[in-house]
Amino acid sequence: MQKEKFSILKQIKSFKPALAGIRELIFTQHNARIHLAATVAVIAASFVFKVTRHEAVVLVIAIGFVWVAEMFNTCAEKTLDFISLEKCPEIKSIKDIAAGAVLIASCTAVVVGLVIFVPRALPHIFN
Repeated sequence: MQKEKFSILKQIKSFKPALAGIRELIFTQHNARIHLAATVAVIAASFVFKVTRHEAVVLVIAIGFVWVAEMFNTCAEKTLDFISLEKCPEIKSIKDIAAGAVLIASCTAVVVGLVIFVPRALPHIFN
């Protein structure tokens, strides 16, 4: 078996389907647009409040956690809708659990944001 020669161009092209999936998620899913707005707001707040490098890493992990949960939830919903659009308690249960994962990820990210930003914002609010 002959090894395939490494190609930077081929590696760059391999990102195309992933980027298309992210684009589709943002343009077709209302909640993804909410996550995008929250992501932009958190990034802006990070600069305004000058978070530390460690805090920035925690924020990036929290944001990524929410995005991954949302993407898996959307995949589960689309797959199950492809299988059947009829009312089915098992499908409802799977969708509910996947949506619950997004809720847990989002609540976790909110707590992280509160822990990092509230102590920085309070002095500005009460001055």
